[in-house]
Amino acid sequence: MGSRRKARECALQMLFAADVLGTVRADELVRAYWDELGDAEMDESGRAFATQLTVGALAHIADLDERIRSRAEHWRISRMAVVDRNVLRLAVYEFIHQSTPRTVAINEALEIARRFSTYEATQFINGILDAIKRDLDQERPQDVTDGAGAVEEEVSSTLEEEESNAVDGEERIASA
Repeated sequence: MGSRRKARECALQMLFAADVLGTVRADELVRAYWDELGDAEMDESGRAFATQLTVGALAHIADLDERIRSRAEHWRISRMAVVDRNVLRLAVYEFIHQSTPRTVAINEALEIARRFSTYEATQFINGILDAIKRDLDQERPQDVTDGAGAVEEEVSSTLEEEESNAVDGEERIASA
């Protein structure tokens, strides 16, 4: 798994905790997470990215929820599954406040949802994120040069993961 995907998963776990606990200070949440639950093998850049996503999403949660609410027809934020609403918050935060290409943010959100939620949730999340992406593309198109380094890292990470999965699959077939 790529370090940025792992960082997003850590950020999701922190947002989940904040959501369940209610009001909690972001700095306390982040410190407790890394002290108690965080992946000890995660590199410093991954930790920094996860922390940045978490603190940023918590700081802008009202705006993120409003964007989600505007596209989640007949769904209140509080009625969504905790995992699903926090996957949405992370992706929308990346859309607005990070240089990550929006399509990459959607793909990453869907992969994380596949791991932590249900098949139906991925469809739900995809529909909402695609609509928000279209809104943002009309408001302020993302410059194709934005996040060029992020694209290269995301593509490289995805390729490494696919190669690893292919090797794992070949090993399973060979041992059968």
